Amino acid sequence: AQAILSQASQDQSISFPPINLDAMPEAEKKDVEMKDAESKEGEKKEGDKKEKKEEKPKDPRTLLIENIGRNLKTINAAVNAGDSRVMGRIIRSYASLRRTVTPDVLRALIEETVPDASRKALYLELAPVADTPMTDEEKEKSEVKFPQLPKPYPPEMEAFSALLLLTLLIDKKEMKESAFKLASAIVPWLKTFNRRTLDIFASRAYFYLSLTYERKGQLSDLRPELLAAYRTACLRHDAMGQATLLNLLLRNYLAYNLYEQALKLVQKTNFPESRPNAQYARYLLYIGQIKAVQLEYSDSHSKLMQAIRKAPQAPTVALGFKLAATKLAIIVELLMGGIPERSMFMQKELKEQLRPYYALTQAVRTGDLNEFKEQTQKHEELFKKDKTLTLINRLRYNVIKTGLRDINLSYSRISLQDIATKLGLDTAQDSAGVVAKAVVDGVIDASIDYDHQFLRSTQKFDLYSSCEPQKALHKRIAFCLQMHNDTVKAMAYPDESDIKDSENAEERREREKREMANVDDDDDDDMLL
Repeated sequence: AQAILSQASQDQSISFPPINLDAMPEAEKKDVEMKDAESKEGEKKEGDKKEKKEEKPKDPRTLLIENIGRNLKTINAAVNAGDSRVMGRIIRSYASLRRTVTPDVLRALIEETVPDASRKALYLELAPVADTPMTDEEKEKSEVKFPQLPKPYPPEMEAFSALLLLTLLIDKKEMKESAFKLASAIVPWLKTFNRRTLDIFASRAYFYLSLTYERKGQLSDLRPELLAAYRTACLRHDAMGQATLLNLLLRNYLAYNLYEQALKLVQKTNFPESRPNAQYARYLLYIGQIKAVQLEYSDSHSKLMQAIRKAPQAPTVALGFKLAATKLAIIVELLMGGIPERSMFMQKELKEQLRPYYALTQAVRTGDLNEFKEQTQKHEELFKKDKTLTLINRLRYNVIKTGLRDINLSYSRISLQDIATKLGLDTAQDSAGVVAKAVVDGVIDASIDYDHQFLRSTQKFDLYSSCEPQKALHKRIAFCLQMHNDTVKAMAYPDESDIKDSENAEERREREKREMANVDDDDDDDMLL
């Protein structure tokens, strides 16, 4: 073998004779054949990988048609199984469909799923048209084919296509008349059914109907319809409908500043326990708004912070909701006498919109009434739009209190006219009234000399030079001694119930002992047979 290897190294052009499979043993034949098969399989796998790499990605239109087809199959399966929970997945798919749907695919979907000729004509009339008309060749190439499902189609498929068209019209604000007309046609049609699988579509239709009325400025006209729909949803135990319609009613009342009616509605209704998270976050926002107007600032702040935490945490989702809740939470916290954390104003997606509220917070923190008035007047239109101007006007006294605290700490005696100048008040009489209220409320520890028109601050004494520390220590020592005495007494005199339990246990043990003593030894032998 060494001689052969040395010869092979010297002459690299050695040619080996061909392998004769017939002359080989059976085991070696199988080994050679398996190696050939493995090499062929490896070549096939490499070829398949190259083919997969060469496959082009599907165009967006094909993906859109496949997505709609999957939704139609899901709807058909859910209707056959009677499972209404699956419809929530269909509603969530609108988020992606509304961004990718095209007019020709939408028209084809309406043609496929709407059986009634009059409604189909209305939907096609309101459906948007493609910007550039397609040629005959393009129409043949772009033919839309949906999965073949048993006919007649259930009404859920028509509701799916009609709501998709409605969301498309809602997104285009210039088509608000078309959206209003379509929503006014969908809701009466959905009211004719009593199917649990249609409840979620009906609640979404009412939401869009309320939105179209709000954009037209006729929200009060929809209130009787919403009240009737809410009563029907309660009778049918429709949790999604109850949550949506209750929020729509609260929004309707708050839009016209009907806080008393909104509060009565909240007191006489219950939000469903199996609630959707988004609807519950809206409900908390409206409750916080009502509580803030009713001067219940602690409850209001708690509800608003819950609403912010339950809102979607993605930075680009529900920005309008998070912005409204954050603005209201800032004002309510200022009314409570606190100062919001700086991180609340530094959120990247809300930083620019919260700039006026940050300037207002700075004025409240420093107690500068002139700066507060300037910021309020500068951003008055924004505050009116946010419906926080009424609450911001209540902050005036908080600004004055902060300024008075600083004055009380800095001066032992100061005239009322100087106080009016520092706080930006008009006259000394105004400052006298404000200071008197602050003294009564316990904001400052001072007294007013009306004869000489000045404020005298009470001299603060050293607390540790008095008997107060000794009294506090004596109170704590007395508490500890009383606890020690109670513990010793409890150990010395156990409760009567404990005595009874111990007696019962002893009697039971004695009875068991007597029973064991009465047992004969012969009985044990019987157990072995």
